[in-house]
Amino acid sequence: MGQNVVKFFEERGLLEWCSAPEALAQLFERETVTAYIGFDPTADSLHVGHLVPIMGLAWLQRLGHRPIAIAGAGTGLIGDPSGKSKERNLITLEQMEKNLQGVHPQLAHFLNFDCGENSARIINNYDWLGKLPLLDFLRDIGKYFPMNYLVNKEYVRSRLDDPEKSISFTEFTYTLLQAYDFLHLFEGEGCKLQMGGNDQQGNIVSGIDLIRKKTGGEAFGITYPLLLTSSGQKFGKTEGGAVWLDPKRTSVYRFYQFWVNAEDRDVERLLRLFTFLPLEEIREIAARHAAAPERREAQKILAEEITRTVHGEKALAGAVRATEILFGGKFDPEDLTPAMVATLEEEVPGGEAPREERAVVDLLVTSGACASKGEAKRLIQGGGVSLNGRKVERDDQSVVPEDILFGGHLFFRLGKRRFHMVRLR
Repeated sequence: MGQNVVKFFEERGLLEWCSAPEALAQLFERETVTAYIGFDPTADSLHVGHLVPIMGLAWLQRLGHRPIAIAGAGTGLIGDPSGKSKERNLITLEQMEKNLQGVHPQLAHFLNFDCGENSARIINNYDWLGKLPLLDFLRDIGKYFPMNYLVNKEYVRSRLDDPEKSISFTEFTYTLLQAYDFLHLFEGEGCKLQMGGNDQQGNIVSGIDLIRKKTGGEAFGITYPLLLTSSGQKFGKTEGGAVWLDPKRTSVYRFYQFWVNAEDRDVERLLRLFTFLPLEEIREIAARHAAAPERREAQKILAEEITRTVHGEKALAGAVRATEILFGGKFDPEDLTPAMVATLEEEVPGGEAPREERAVVDLLVTSGACASKGEAKRLIQGGGVSLNGRKVERDDQSVVPEDILFGGHLFFRLGKRRFHMVRLR
């Protein structure tokens, strides 16, 4: 194909380990390479922690090769013990299949499933693992895995050595199943490359070895780096937990804010990893950012690029406008669309008041925005209260029907940065 994909991945920061860099680079130059990554659908949404492997697949396709995403309903029923200190909770096949329905459209934001020879595919490994006879598997696959090899895996050894931990035979066999996936795809799809997170290196090597022993063929593996922030925290986590790609789990506004809040020391690396911007453009952005970090230009570009990819242009525009409103920008009542009101209601404090209540002072007190009528009046008299983007001019002002937003809401700003949403009941 002409492009040195291994070098390209290194330049983007996507490569941590490769089983045979020179041989794989030559393979990429000779032919269209089929590669896969497995996603065990243990939740009904992917999260930011999945984005590095997803970007790996997306770049692979953009460089002319063929990506396969394995929706691991089969392996997901067992649970990958890699990097885990305790046994996973098992989930049902029905829940796994429901989760798959949420994952597929999220991958479609990154991969093209209808572009000819290198169209992406999503394959469910339960289609073959679910039909695999136990005795055949133990005889034909298990014999290639010596016990000393399995027991010496770090995640196995660490749990065997600790009396407070253990590992079941169920999880112990996971690496065999993942290796069999690679063999199945090698034989059935011509897949010669498996990619995954750095914690998957052992499982990937198991697949490479199984293919060599069973078929005499050569297969390859790539792992991506484990991402930590400059402060040493696992990337993709917040105080509220994982940052999900499903807007029902993490609102578009919060998703956007997650990237806007990236640390200065991390932002150039994140632009390389999570956007499709050319490296030269990223270097220019980084230079401008270094000259004026207070503008946070690099973080805004990062947030816009990845939010656009995951959620679309319209959702991005809404997140940007909500940010402008909540961080001091001027706005008009016309900006407060139903979608915007729903976003703001999620993000700002609020309270309820009777629908028949009309005096602004009473509404502020009843809904909990102010502790007393005196406090409310002082804020209004000082010019510090606005309703739906318009200043409240008098302390005896009342709400008129035209002020009531969709679903019976009133959006107050108190001072420069304090907001309060009143829900009329």
